[in-house]
Amino acid sequence: MSEDMRIGILGGGPWGLSLARAARRAGSLTTLYSRRRRDGEVAAVRVTSDLAVLAESHLIIVAVPSQLARSVARSLGDHLTGAHLLVHGIRGLSGDELATISQILREETPARRLGALGGPVQAAELNDGRPSAMVVGSDFEDVSRAVHRAMNSEWLHIHRTSDLIGLEWASSLMGCLSIGVGYVMAREDVSPGLLAALISGSVDEAAVIAQAAGAHPDTFYGLGGYGDLLASMALPDRPEVVLGRELASGKTIDEAQTAAKLRIEAIDLIPRVVRFAHSRGVPCPMFSGLAAVLSGDASPEALLRGFFGSG
Repeated sequence: MSEDMRIGILGGGPWGLSLARAARRAGSLTTLYSRRRRDGEVAAVRVTSDLAVLAESHLIIVAVPSQLARSVARSLGDHLTGAHLLVHGIRGLSGDELATISQILREETPARRLGALGGPVQAAELNDGRPSAMVVGSDFEDVSRAVHRAMNSEWLHIHRTSDLIGLEWASSLMGCLSIGVGYVMAREDVSPGLLAALISGSVDEAAVIAQAAGAHPDTFYGLGGYGDLLASMALPDRPEVVLGRELASGKTIDEAQTAAKLRIEAIDLIPRVVRFAHSRGVPCPMFSGLAAVLSGDASPEALLRGFFGSG
């Protein structure tokens, strides 16, 4: 138990709520920042709409949609000092330059000891207290130790990596590739062997793309990469998997997005990843195939050719 560990969660959406529940279950003194009232939704968690109150916690995890990261970080930065440990749990890369969220936090806040969360864990698992695993990435050992101390429990095992950039890219790109997993699994003519080829080939491609951005490719073959994508096969309600499945059934992107319910960062990210890869001379047939499907320009057969035709 970590009753002396104070952790703040910034974000009152489903992901933020689940992180707050997991931290409290691990025994940490937990404060949740939410602009909406959350009375009774998170037992034994202090809920506030005041960033100054949130900043009383030494460790803060930012859990908001990626498009809000910069504005939220700017507001939060007014209440932080260099003594704070700042971690995010956001899938996404910002702008055409594909800046990581940690870069944004570094630009907009005085915090310098930064980290990120990744891996296969889903909000529903954290809410229910089902055994799962998560990765924390940071250049600073004290950040990783603090997250482990605040979140690790018999229900949630925290793994660590020093490759912060690699974990951020892996989290973002595995979210993209989960759309492909949902798409291919929904097709009756796809064999288990073909699905295995999709997963292994996709991870290889993602690792090479991310390496061009400074990530360590080995990170993609651990829990934050392969593990995350493999878990999507057993997560039929994962929003990216739902999107892919709906697209495979002939739904439009708008219809598929509605069925997925939550906003999917990967929809906007995939074409930007393709442009980045092309600018670095990195082949990306799998991401190009996904981009074509999302734009409505490719049939299912064309997508599969894009995935597997480059042999």
